[in-house]
Amino acid sequence: MSEVFEGYERQYCEISANLSKKLTSASLLDGEQKKQKISEVKTGVDDAEALIRKMDLEARGLQPNVKAVLLAKLREYKSDLNNLKSEMKRISSASLNQAALNLFFFFFFCLEGNIIIKNCKCLLVSANQRDRLLVSTERVNKSSDRIQESRKVMLETEDLGVALLQDLHQQRQSLSHANNTLHGVDDNVSRSKRIITSMSRRMNRNKWIIGAVITVLVIAIIVILYFKLSK
Repeated sequence: MSEVFEGYERQYCEISANLSKKLTSASLLDGEQKKQKISEVKTGVDDAEALIRKMDLEARGLQPNVKAVLLAKLREYKSDLNNLKSEMKRISSASLNQAALNLFFFFFFCLEGNIIIKNCKCLLVSANQRDRLLVSTERVNKSSDRIQESRKVMLETEDLGVALLQDLHQQRQSLSHANNTLHGVDDNVSRSKRIITSMSRRMNRNKWIIGAVITVLVIAIIVILYFKLSK
């Protein structure tokens, strides 16, 4: 088991437990306190996503048998994070719906009772002001859509970056293996060179020995012939 993965795993479990507590607390609040709590949850979700990406990258760089176990655990953590996101969206949606309902009742009572707020100019009474409010709301919705689209592109880019890092890690392992193989070949070549050099020396020495033997034999033959001919 990778110690790095275990460290990320402990951090994620702590963040997940903290997010669950904050979501439970946020469901019991309202107003600014609820918005603040949901904002804290969003920050925690971003941190949890970053940890999951780190765990995924670390797991894919390990041996196949270890990687399979870690990826199975990682799928559970991803499912847990998706549940936290769904709960956060539900609570945020309930907060927005309540705010919209409150605003509706405010407008309704203002129109029905013809309430005039002192020292203010006709709050949201004229059609022009209502149109501007609708336009502003539409702009906010479009901005929110653009933010969501940008976030989606960012996540896709991060996934692509993770894939590239995985490829680079695999290439690094291949290069390390090739380097080790080249070192082995170099050692074999050096050993072969030493053997060939030793054989060459032995051959030269044997040549000298054979030459000396031949010389001695020739001299012996000459001496024998000399004595025979002299008699």
